[in-house]
Amino acid sequence: MREAMITWMRRLAGTWFARALFVLLILSFAAWGIEDTLRNLGRDTAVARVGSDKIEVEEAQDAARRELQRVQRQLQGRIEINAAIRRAIASQAIETLVLDRAIRQEVERLRLAVPDEAVRDYIFQIPAFHGGDGRFSRVVFDAFLRNNELTEARFLGLLRADVARQQLTGAVRAGAAGPEALTNRLLSWAQQQRTASLVELPFSAAPDPGTPTQAQLERFHENNAARFSTPEYRDVAVATLNAARIMTEVEVSDHDIEEAYAANRGRFETPEKREIFQVVMQDEAAARAIAERWRTESDFAAIETAAQEAGGLASTLPLSSRTELPLPELAEAAFALEPGAISAPVHTAFGWHVMKLGQVEAGHIRTLDEVRDELRQEIAAERAADMAFERVSQVEDALAGGSTLAEAARRFSLGFFEGKIDAAGRTPEGTEAAIPVAAPVRTEVLRTIFGTERGAAPRMQEGDWGFMAVEVRDIQAPALRPLDTVREQVETAWVADARRRSQEERAAALLAATRAGKTLAEAATEAGLTAEELGPFSREASGANPMPRDLLAPVFELRGRDATMIERPQSFAVVQLLGITEPDLSGSTEALATLRTETTQAMAEDLEAQYIAALRARANVRINPRLVDQIAGGE
Repeated sequence: MREAMITWMRRLAGTWFARALFVLLILSFAAWGIEDTLRNLGRDTAVARVGSDKIEVEEAQDAARRELQRVQRQLQGRIEINAAIRRAIASQAIETLVLDRAIRQEVERLRLAVPDEAVRDYIFQIPAFHGGDGRFSRVVFDAFLRNNELTEARFLGLLRADVARQQLTGAVRAGAAGPEALTNRLLSWAQQQRTASLVELPFSAAPDPGTPTQAQLERFHENNAARFSTPEYRDVAVATLNAARIMTEVEVSDHDIEEAYAANRGRFETPEKREIFQVVMQDEAAARAIAERWRTESDFAAIETAAQEAGGLASTLPLSSRTELPLPELAEAAFALEPGAISAPVHTAFGWHVMKLGQVEAGHIRTLDEVRDELRQEIAAERAADMAFERVSQVEDALAGGSTLAEAARRFSLGFFEGKIDAAGRTPEGTEAAIPVAAPVRTEVLRTIFGTERGAAPRMQEGDWGFMAVEVRDIQAPALRPLDTVREQVETAWVADARRRSQEERAAALLAATRAGKTLAEAATEAGLTAEELGPFSREASGANPMPRDLLAPVFELRGRDATMIERPQSFAVVQLLGITEPDLSGSTEALATLRTETTQAMAEDLEAQYIAALRARANVRINPRLVDQIAGGE
């Protein structure tokens, strides 16, 4: 039986069916090992494509992260970076990479070359790489490369690409020029002066409208319902949690503080810093000669001149710790110097250095007792932050299990508020609602509360406030308050409105009179008012300009003897143009030259922007929105 079974299996193994089965098994095991590859088969892994060039996820993520950090530094926490802003920042970073690729492709198409001499000259012109003598410093340059984790080859490649881009866009910008006809018109427009007649009609100077009747009050009350209605109130429950709230529960032992001090001792040590005057020569003999002269001549300016005449360089290294000095050999020699001593020549890759010790800033170590309270706070804050995340998970589980927000708040010692509030955070009684959050984030918290849907399940949201859960139980729409409860406010508003309408009618009558052919001064006299003649005045709003700031733009839009009527916060103004004084540009050579430069610069920027937009349009750009969303979400 056993031999028959073996014989049958051998026959089966020789069939095409068995061979196909083995192939399928092999393929299945292979697919198991390259699952990720198969999953991405047919899917585009590039965030963007510019022609045949790909921008991969990692490069786009790095660019988006740098742009986000730049924006956060600029905002300084004034605005919360939400999902929409993150996506806009990521899109902008990717667009910058796309434009860079499009320009690079055009450089390659035109076969633009950047000689080594051009790159070298470019580097030498960068002020950040200059030493104390105002010339290129190799020491400073190497320190820059180390601090930015760049190799020299990588940095030179970036500079070469930048120079090529400048060649390309510079050729486009070179065609920009501010024509004389344009700059003359612009300067004439900017320096033009005008004279005008002004009549001001303050609301407070209007005739007394008298006491309103009941019917007038009722009609005004109904027609201005929004002014006399209650605000929208929301019946809410708010629970908050943050590290500061939990810190009181954290215990920090003396042993914990001692361990933290030992682990972070370097934070509390201010190292000694030294100012070093140095001369760098290319051969040892010249360095020794400078050292001998320096020992007898203390004037560093004279030593600097002597070093330059001998083909060397002299510079001052600012106050630096041992680790901040660019080369270990220099650090060792500098920190072995005694005050006033001149070092023997020290050899490095840059030549032979001779040094003299300048100012010394002594080091200092803060003792454990000096930093004990500081460390206690730091340890407590760190542990409280960890505890907060753990407690948030517990709160979420409790809410998911059917607990109310009030029950979860009591159980887990959360900050809690419940009651009716308006969008300003005030209760129906007019008091400030005791929402348990810090004052700086209160506005953002209220915005979040009033952005939450009624009946939505509460969940812990992370923000500048720490963690917060909001439950909107009910929404009370605005309602018109009964007239009897707001009679005094309605009467005051009616009187103010009547005064305003009275002055509006008088201003309109003055304007109509000017359009009928009278001057504003004549119309004002007939109406028992006084017109004030102002000018000549310019467009520039300043303390010396007699025309009010908010009236300048309307006045400079008038033509001929036109007049206009403008409502101001507490008055109506009627203005009539009396005359225009055109400037004499014969003595404005310097102003014209400055304006021509500014106009040329603006036109050059416009030309460059249009050129780059044309390159992008021609580059067949394709962006993967799914991957952009992934990068914006921090994935």
